[in-house]
Amino acid sequence: MGAPDQQAHDEGTTLGKSFSDCTSYVFELRAYDVSGDMAYTVGLEHASASVDGEPRTYTLRATQVYRREDGEWRVTHRHADRVTE
Repeated sequence: MGAPDQQAHDEGTTLGKSFSDCTSYVFELRAYDVSGDMAYTVGLEHASASVDGEPRTYTLRATQVYRREDGEWRVTHRHADRVTE
């Protein structure tokens, strides 16, 4: 793994340790498109989980980009931020 890949892996591992006990998850699709071997989705993720041991309910605005590799769709990019209304 190169330095940027290792950093992303380490950050993902650290973030993953903060979340547990997901009790609900709903993805509300808002937009999508497919063009050849590329695709994207945009939507709202409504979830309830424990974050650092504390129960939380939150909504994230999420965008994911996919690429078809060997007949399988794989996430190549993801961005999400908290909806604060």
